[in-house]
Amino acid sequence: MTDHKGKLSPLLKQATGITAAKGEGAYIIDPEGRRYLDFTSGIGVTSTGHCHPKVVAAAQKQVATMIHAQATTVMNPRLPELAEKLGELTPDPLNAFFFSNSGTEVAEGAVRLVRQATGRPNVIVFHGGFHGRTMGSLSMTTSSVALRAGVSPMMGGVVVAPFPHAFHYGWSLDEATDFCLRELDRIFVTYSAPKETAAMLIEPVQGEGGYVPANARFLKGLRERCDKHGIMLVFDEVQAGFGRSGKFWAHEHFGVTPDAIMIAKGLASGFPISALAASEETMSKGWPGSQGGTYGGNAVAAAAAIATIDVIREEGLVENADRMGKRLWDNLHALKKDYPEMADVRGKGLMVGVEMRRGDCPDGERAGKILKECENRGLLMLRCGPYQEIVRWLPPLIVTQNQIDEATGIFEEALKATA
Repeated sequence: MTDHKGKLSPLLKQATGITAAKGEGAYIIDPEGRRYLDFTSGIGVTSTGHCHPKVVAAAQKQVATMIHAQATTVMNPRLPELAEKLGELTPDPLNAFFFSNSGTEVAEGAVRLVRQATGRPNVIVFHGGFHGRTMGSLSMTTSSVALRAGVSPMMGGVVVAPFPHAFHYGWSLDEATDFCLRELDRIFVTYSAPKETAAMLIEPVQGEGGYVPANARFLKGLRERCDKHGIMLVFDEVQAGFGRSGKFWAHEHFGVTPDAIMIAKGLASGFPISALAASEETMSKGWPGSQGGTYGGNAVAAAAAIATIDVIREEGLVENADRMGKRLWDNLHALKKDYPEMADVRGKGLMVGVEMRRGDCPDGERAGKILKECENRGLLMLRCGPYQEIVRWLPPLIVTQNQIDEATGIFEEALKATA
């Protein structure tokens, strides 16, 4: 006889064994009152920490006023206010915004826009990228075969080009960059003609694929090719943006301006909202009815996003991410000298990955054991990479030097415990 008691899908797997009864700043607190340093930030979402008082107050005020003002039915006053604030942060001429709920919806919206704006069918993405789990975004995702397995065929019109992951190739950064630009040019004569290529879509710092930054020469090479052929350049800043990299946008590290930016995660400190930024001229080239959704730009989430922007500015959290990222970088590189299994330390700001290896082989098993030992000692972290071999560091932007030092101390204890 079937058990009719409702339960969660068995496919939902937790990375930790923790039940979160409360969140407070950089900490998660379980039902027994034990505090855990949260260096997952809800996968880079709780940028201002858990339950920042100003974000909580803004959401509470909005809940008491208007919860759901459907954006294509009536105007929610928070949306133009949020667009105005975002417009002060995005590079010129990206001054128009389409709001939705999640990063994957932004990816879907970006594909619709670039195809309609250019009249071209194909999108070039880059090996190791993660852009979401809905079918269009999943078709552009190559960070792990587990995400795509069992749901083929994928959406057509997606071309995958190599990403300059020098450590993976075993080359210098210049060698990897030269190779990837050559292969991109080869794609234009073997797979997708420039006049049929609508956009290149890339993470300036890859997330799920292993916390791999691009580099200035590579992104400038993309910009040059896009300008030459009338192709749009779209940056997926869903995880790396909003201060996480130590600059407000990760692409600022590389001196390249895109034609569109995908925004989500850290935008509203945990409330579901995302945005696609482009110029008003580009947005106007989309077709009527191509942008919309029942919950996109929800009033409460928009109010939380406005408060989040204010907190990031008032408390200097981008600057803090830069300072604390350097502290984290120094601590991890000091450890790397004594622990050769830490084969590579990479990233930007407070988005840092440590690649664990056994000899020449990615060591996802060791990374998993390290995370469990960290959890036992009061530190929560996540893994990523195709073999789950990357220990990723994603503390909130409010993190302090003492918390960075405590976390890296726990990490060293975990390294010893799993040796």
